[in-house]
Amino acid sequence: AAPGPHSYTTLRDEAVKLFNSLQQLESERDPVPLMQGVLQTCLDLPPLVDEIYCQLVKQTTEPPAPGGQGDLHYWQLLTCMSCTFLPSPPVLRFLRFHLDRQSRFPTSEMAKYACFIREALGKTKGRECVPSLEEILVLMRRQEMICTVHCPGAPACSVAISSHTTAEEVRAAAVARELVSRLGLSQSPNLFALYEQSRRREQPVGSTTLLADVLTRFE
Repeated sequence: AAPGPHSYTTLRDEAVKLFNSLQQLESERDPVPLMQGVLQTCLDLPPLVDEIYCQLVKQTTEPPAPGGQGDLHYWQLLTCMSCTFLPSPPVLRFLRFHLDRQSRFPTSEMAKYACFIREALGKTKGRECVPSLEEILVLMRRQEMICTVHCPGAPACSVAISSHTTAEEVRAAAVARELVSRLGLSQSPNLFALYEQSRRREQPVGSTTLLADVLTRFE
């Protein structure tokens, strides 16, 4: 394989590095940066996505300490993977079979992660950016992020979003209602848009853009 971006070597060598990262994940006190590094490599080198899914399925099949720190870290990375990448159809079928097996222990943390992952796989369409450090933290707890949207002429709105929430969904479901009620615009024909603003620029957010990707760019 030809060298990839970010000074990557061959796919074979990068796959070995990722395997070593997964081994390190078992005992890592703060696994978030390591998880983000694995996700970034998969984003830059898509052929490795299936490899990591298969390795994670292997690591979470009959682990030596079910529910232990290492086992949970693998499930948490699998959760982040499911919100970022879709595996190929054969690997997806294999993964779903693995998730279904967790129903044997319905009250376990592994079963809860499996349920979350199964739902995420039905929504994931691919990401422009890997999850931010904040997003990884909330995914590890199977929670949503809180996104603050500043509205003209009204106080800022706090909106709960997932890894799959688009700008259009936020605009239609929450922000628009706030503006309509607070500014008395129920009869107005105007449309609303979301903008991302940094120190250097301000630009509209496309309706199909994932808000989680916008937050990652700010990070």
